[in-house]
Amino acid sequence: MTAVDAVVIGSGPNGLAAALVLAAAGLQVEVHEAAGTPGGGTRTEELTLPGFRHDVCSAVHPMAVASPFFAAFDLEAHGVELLFPEVSYAHPLDGGRAGVAWRDLDRTAAALGPDGPAWRALLGPLVRRWPSLIDTVMSDLRGVPDSPAGALWLGARMAEQATPLSRARFRGPVAPAMLAGVNAHAIASPRTPAAVGAGLVLATLGHAVGWPLPRGGSAAIADAMVAALTAHGGRIVTGHRIDRLAQLPKARVVLFDTAPAELLRIAGPELPSRYAGQLRRFRHGGAVCKVDFALSGPVPWAAPDCRRAGTLHLVGTRAEAIAAEEAVTAGRHHPRPYVLAVQPGVVDSGRAPAGKQTFWTYAHVPNRSRRDVSDLVIAQVERFAPGFRDLILAQHVSTATAEEARNANYVGGDISGGATTLRQLLLRPVPRWDPYETPLPGVYLCSASTPPGQGVHGMAGLHAAGRALRHLGIDADPLRLLRGVRPDVTSRHLGIGSPGHGH
Repeated sequence: MTAVDAVVIGSGPNGLAAALVLAAAGLQVEVHEAAGTPGGGTRTEELTLPGFRHDVCSAVHPMAVASPFFAAFDLEAHGVELLFPEVSYAHPLDGGRAGVAWRDLDRTAAALGPDGPAWRALLGPLVRRWPSLIDTVMSDLRGVPDSPAGALWLGARMAEQATPLSRARFRGPVAPAMLAGVNAHAIASPRTPAAVGAGLVLATLGHAVGWPLPRGGSAAIADAMVAALTAHGGRIVTGHRIDRLAQLPKARVVLFDTAPAELLRIAGPELPSRYAGQLRRFRHGGAVCKVDFALSGPVPWAAPDCRRAGTLHLVGTRAEAIAAEEAVTAGRHHPRPYVLAVQPGVVDSGRAPAGKQTFWTYAHVPNRSRRDVSDLVIAQVERFAPGFRDLILAQHVSTATAEEARNANYVGGDISGGATTLRQLLLRPVPRWDPYETPLPGVYLCSASTPPGQGVHGMAGLHAAGRALRHLGIDADPLRLLRGVRPDVTSRHLGIGSPGHGH
């Protein structure tokens, strides 16, 4: 194989981000992907019936709007149209009620009645300081923030919401349920500090920038990154599963957009025993069973405003959310699981044939679960949308173990890149100052198992690529380099290829 400057293993958003930074620095970059198409979790396929386009993992992208990487890359300039639902997320409750997070913070507060002022007081300071907040939470978490105000406000609210003090803020059931629902994105108990922190960031972005969906599906993001990379001279080899470092072309740096387990599997014999042992102790958290539906029409939500939401959290009250998530953490299936649902048709009618709808759901389940919980998912949707069952034309189920079989980074069905705990947020994947650098010279980890963690933001790839550039003696700001990666760039096009051997 021909020698290159840099090799990236894995073509998820972080792997592509790292490859783009390195290519923008003038390096010859090659990306190796086990799947038949690049993109990792940002892929879109017809999983149920022809004409119904389903996102295979990530579907809604507040992090992409807020990410410094994507701000520099400029998704719009690369042809990605982000569509913003009027309602960022909704949280239906029994009896036809719902908590509704409008993009407008004041409108959200007004609908919460007596708890409106408390909601505004909780999130308002974060919404006003969201750029400062994002600069901190999307950093490598190893330095002092340039503007710490957002982080300080977040810390104060985490100290409240992750303790019994949280019960003093709200009087009614709707606002606490809304917060629990957004906290549970972490696939952890909504009252743990790490889940509270993640939830507050997402809730802040719901009001500050919105929770958009890309027109046509999440694959639009991956396609734009791939096109920019190949235009800049990069090469992507698909259908190529790497089992050992010797399979790679000779390279000056190698970046792994993989889970720690994959780094161990591929490079384990070369890694020092102490570091390998630390990687083995990395914890994976709760998992998902994904159920996609092709529907004959829109979901008949009992609460009318839910019909305007891109994302819905289906679990009921705060107490129900806590019980469901703590069951998963304990390794048990809950009879009423937390279900995360997305209805792209509220902003993107092209995801399904005329008059029909694509409906995307995840249920949280224990790690390594083999159970098909589609019956529980349908029951949770039917609970808040009577008549839903009658709309189902077809469904596609991917259990937690099937998720791992589809993508080795989803260990046991954990799509978050590791358990969401405070320790693992700060010290992922191992307790060392540089979370991206491995003991092997020129070898880096750049996946969601490194800071800043899960989400389609590309920042782990950006941070790791910055280290790789310094290792190569290149003193350059990765974000400045990215601003030169524009659609009008003309350079040799090596394209996407396949080596012609096994997956």
